[in-house]
Amino acid sequence: MMEALGGGGFLGWSFSHRKPKPFKSQSRKSKPSDSAEATGGTGYRFPLKQAATAGSLAFTGDTIAQLIQRWRKQKASEQQHSLSRSEQSDEDVFWTALLDHDWLRAVRMTSYGFLLYGPGSYVWYQYLDHCMPKQTAGNLMMKVLLNQIVLGPCVIAVCFAWNNLWQGTVSELPNKYQKDALPTLLYGFRFWIPVSILNFWVIPLQARVAFMSMGSIFWNFYLSSTMSK
Repeated sequence: MMEALGGGGFLGWSFSHRKPKPFKSQSRKSKPSDSAEATGGTGYRFPLKQAATAGSLAFTGDTIAQLIQRWRKQKASEQQHSLSRSEQSDEDVFWTALLDHDWLRAVRMTSYGFLLYGPGSYVWYQYLDHCMPKQTAGNLMMKVLLNQIVLGPCVIAVCFAWNNLWQGTVSELPNKYQKDALPTLLYGFRFWIPVSILNFWVIPLQARVAFMSMGSIFWNFYLSSTMSK
């Protein structure tokens, strides 16, 4: 649940095609621009807009998921203890859920979106567009396929690792992967394949991270709804 900066490339490096110059000597002097690209001085620009977008939408998705989870727990507790409607209104339940918000979890997910998902997915979309620039049906299907078998597993692996690292439970990560990684990936295919088709076919490169991050909001809501049944 993903920008005119960079202009295409992999890991932010420019792939702009240059016309070959006539050969003058065995060793030519390096230009300042060549040196900058070699050292990364100006070759890489952190995609701040994409990172901020992914971070803010990750925060939104996590907030919605938390509120829904606590709302349902509060309602279940209310029914279990046979509390009357007059004792606790829906507004009281909402504010209780908001005050009990897990802000550390929110920061954890926001930082994941800002530092990892936003920049990483933008680089990935740049790379795909560089390798397959033409909008053909074959390129579309290949991008969607690669998105599911490459980006999808990477996102799940990094997200799980990021969460466990923050929680200080890195030793439990292998068990987490074994238990949840594959089911999450397979379950996500139902949602992300149609979204990816729309993303590559309709959405321009500059807006793809924002679009996929928006999809993450609904994905988190969907998971929260289905997993609590």
